[in-house]
Amino acid sequence: MPRRTDTRRAIPLATMRRLDRHLGVPLCAVVSLLRPLLDLAARRRHGPRPCRILFVELSEMGSTVLADPAIRMAEARHGAEAWFVIFTSNAASLELTGTIPPERVFTIRTGSLVEVAVDTLRFLAWTWHNRIDTVIDLELFSRFTALLTGLSGARRRVGFHRVTGEGLYRGNLLTHGVAYNPHQHIAKSFVALVDALDRPAGERPMTKRVIRDDEIRLVPRAGDPVAMAALRARIDDLLPAGLQPGSPLLLINPHASDLLPQRRWPLDHFARLIRQVLVLRPELAVLITGAATDAAMAGRLCRMIEDPRVIDLSGRVEIAGLPTLYRLARAMVTNDSGPAHFAAVAGLPTVVLYGPETPALYAPLGPSIALTAGLACSPCVSAANHRNTPCTDAVCMREILPTRVLAALLPLLDIAAPQAARSPADRKVEA
Repeated sequence: MPRRTDTRRAIPLATMRRLDRHLGVPLCAVVSLLRPLLDLAARRRHGPRPCRILFVELSEMGSTVLADPAIRMAEARHGAEAWFVIFTSNAASLELTGTIPPERVFTIRTGSLVEVAVDTLRFLAWTWHNRIDTVIDLELFSRFTALLTGLSGARRRVGFHRVTGEGLYRGNLLTHGVAYNPHQHIAKSFVALVDALDRPAGERPMTKRVIRDDEIRLVPRAGDPVAMAALRARIDDLLPAGLQPGSPLLLINPHASDLLPQRRWPLDHFARLIRQVLVLRPELAVLITGAATDAAMAGRLCRMIEDPRVIDLSGRVEIAGLPTLYRLARAMVTNDSGPAHFAAVAGLPTVVLYGPETPALYAPLGPSIALTAGLACSPCVSAANHRNTPCTDAVCMREILPTRVLAALLPLLDIAAPQAARSPADRKVEA
C-alpha cells in the first residue's frame, strides 16, 4: 500500500488517551470473551510456523528505529516476512532503516475519529486478506493496539502484559504475554517480544533469558554519494560569504514531539549554546533542523542569535533524506525526540537532552551522550502512567545548563567522521 502523507492536525492527544481508557477498557473486556472463537478461527487459517509477522507501533517515530533490531531478528530467525502498521503521519520514519518495503505497510489516519474508525476496519480486512499469522504489539499497554492485535486473525499474538501490575488492563487477547521490564532498554524489551515466540509455552513471566547488547545493534546503511554531494551543494549555497564550501556542520534540533512537549530544552538555552560554539569554532556553520511545521520555532531561534552562520533548514530536508544530512555533519544537539534516533542510522554523534524520559530506556542505538539534570521527580513518565505527566514547568530541562552541553559537544566537533553505531552499554550518561 502506498504511503500517504498526512499534514492535517491530528486528534488531540488528551482525547486519544481518554478514549483509550474509557472506551478501550470495556471493548477489550468484551472482545476477550470472544477469544476462544478467535483462537479457533486462527488455528484453522494458519500453520504452526510464523510466516508473516506484523509489527504494531503507531505513535512514536523513534521507536521504528529502536525496533529495527527486533524486526531483523524475527525475519532471520523464522525466515518470515515483516509487515508494519503505523499512523500515517509517522510512516515516513520506516524509510530510514529500509527494513520493511512500502507494500507491507498499512497506515492509519488520525485526522478525525471517523478516519480512525474507517481505517481500523480497513486494517482488519487487510490483515485477514494478507493472511497475517503473527502480530507483535510494540506499544506500551495501549488498548487500541490490543484490539487491533486481538482482532487481526493472527494465530500468534505477542505484546506486553501487566502480569501482577494494576491499572494496565487491556483484556486477555494475547497468546504470548511478555512481562514489561521498566529497567532495561526498550530495544531489548522489543527483542523480548520476538523471543517469546520461541519460549516454552508455560513460561511465566516471559522472557527468561539475557538479551545481549550486540542483539540491539543497528545494521549500518551505506550513504548515497550522489545524494550526499547534491545536499552538500545545496547547503554550501546557503553559507555566508565568510565560510568556505565544505565547512563543518553542527545540527541543532530544538523541537520535540507534541506527544510530550515537556521534553523541549528552553530556546534561550539553545541560543546561548550556539553563541558559544560560534565563538569557539569560527569555521563552523550551525543548521537548525526540523519539519516545515517547526519553521516558527526555528525562525525564532535564528532571530535570537542573529548570525549568518546560523541557517534555518527546517522543512528543507524530508525525513527520508535525514540520514544523508546526518552523514555530512560533525555532531547534533537534540531534545529527546525522533531525530536522536534517526541520527543513529547514520552513526552521527549526538548530545541528547533528557528530562521527563530516561536514557536508560530510550537512549539512541548510535554514538550519543545523554545529559540529565538528575532531579528527584525525573523521569516522570512511564508505561504505568501512559507517558502522561501533570508537569507544566519542566525544571528538569531548564537545569541542564548550556555550559554542560558545550563541554560534551566540543570533543564531538573534532571528530572527522561519524562513529560506528554502538550499544546503549557503550554510551555516556551524565546526570
